[in-house]
Parts: sequence; C-alpha cells; structure tokens
Amino acid sequence: MKQAYFNWSSGKDSAFAFYKILEQQEFKITKLVTTLNSDLDRVSMHGLREELLDLQAESLGLPLEKILLSGNVSMSEYSKILGDAAEALVAAGNTHSIFGDIFLEDLKAYREEQLEKAGLKAVFPLWQQDTEALINEFIDLGFKAITVCVNAKLLDESFVGRVIDKQFIEDLPAGVDPCGENGEFHTFVYDGPIFKTPIDFSIGEKVLRGYEPSENDDDNCFSDDQKSWDTKFLFCDLIPV
Repeated sequence: MKQAYFNWSSGKDSAFAFYKILEQQEFKITKLVTTLNSDLDRVSMHGLREELLDLQAESLGLPLEKILLSGNVSMSEYSKILGDAAEALVAAGNTHSIFGDIFLEDLKAYREEQLEKAGLKAVFPLWQQDTEALINEFIDLGFKAITVCVNAKLLDESFVGRVIDKQFIEDLPAGVDPCGENGEFHTFVYDGPIFKTPIDFSIGEKVLRGYEPSENDDDNCFSDDQKSWDTKFLFCDLIPV
C-alpha cells in the first residue's frame, strides 16, 4: 500500500476526497497536514479556530502536522516553507500527497511542480468531477458542513454560518459553483462517515474582513488576473463547545 499524507483544509472538499481515498484502499494515510495563519492561530483562508481543527484530527484518528505561515507571507516564502515540509515528509516515508482540488488547473500544476522537486506525486481524487453531483453525494452520504467564510462580492451575510444542505445549493446565485471551487465559500465539516464522533461547536460573531496581497509577491507564480482576487470576505466564528 502506498504511503501518503493528506492536505487537510478542514472543509468539505478535503473531507470528501478523504472519503474517496479510503474507498479506493490504495493509500495508507500517515497524517493530516494543514497550513495555519500564525498571526491568528486559525486555518488559512477558512478562518477556523485551531482547536476545532484539532478536534477533527482526533475524530479522524490521525496525527496532525501544522505548517505555520504569517498572514502576509510572500509566494517565495510560502514555497520555501512548504518545500521544506515536503522534504521532511518524504524522509518519513511518504511517496504521495493528496488534495481535495476539483478544478483550477494553474493551482494543480503549481502543486505538482513543487511536490515533484521533493520527490512526491500529487493525487487528486475529485479532479474534474461534476461539482453539483459531488455536493449532492456529499450531503446524501450524511456529511455535515457549515460555511465559515464567503466571498462578500458574490454572497451576502445570509450564506455565512449556514449548514450545507440541498436548500443551500438551490439558493446559491447563478454562476456560483455548488462546491465553491472558485473560492466563493469555505466550510467546516463537523460530522460524517469518516468521523468517529461529531465535533460540537456554537456559532459566534460574523465579521467582514479585507485582505491585501503581500508586497513581496513580485515572484508570484500566478498570473496578473489571479493576483486581482477578491479581498473582502465574510467570516463566521465557530466556538468549540
């Protein structure tokens, strides 16, 4: 059986990719790897509290490795930190790195290029599958997820802090991907067939935050169009119970 680590975001695509990998019985998952914003002690992009991430790992029964990144990390710093972590994971016997990405060709190519330098092969169990079919299967299997971050340009406050169900999918505006694959929304998965026990939490405040790209991103691997990403997001704070 091939030895792999899983790039765990705490959200639904990660959880569903994890489920699919377990079904295939081709990989032995050695650990979860998650990037955190070291300034806030929260999961990068999702804004999820570190304590809830720890509870997910405990319920999954896997060790968790946290990669700490500052809030204004440049692309060169990002690549260096993740590259060093990948080399250490290879030294520990891992040969593959698993992701929950579905589309976004440029991101996939970047991941593959960076991992190849460390001697790792990237695996994408959900790659190019129909996102409407994926989210409906996710719900039908009994997974439970709640939105923790939404793009304020595309979704209003009513969509953040909301459980992902069939009504949620129906209510999404035209053009918004059912899995939020273009960054429209991010989620926290708190129950489902991969967990030993559900994760308990209460809903805290909702806040609007803006972000600016790092001033040191002159070496950014992404195009100018990708750099002009939406910078205002609505976050819902989830509090461990």
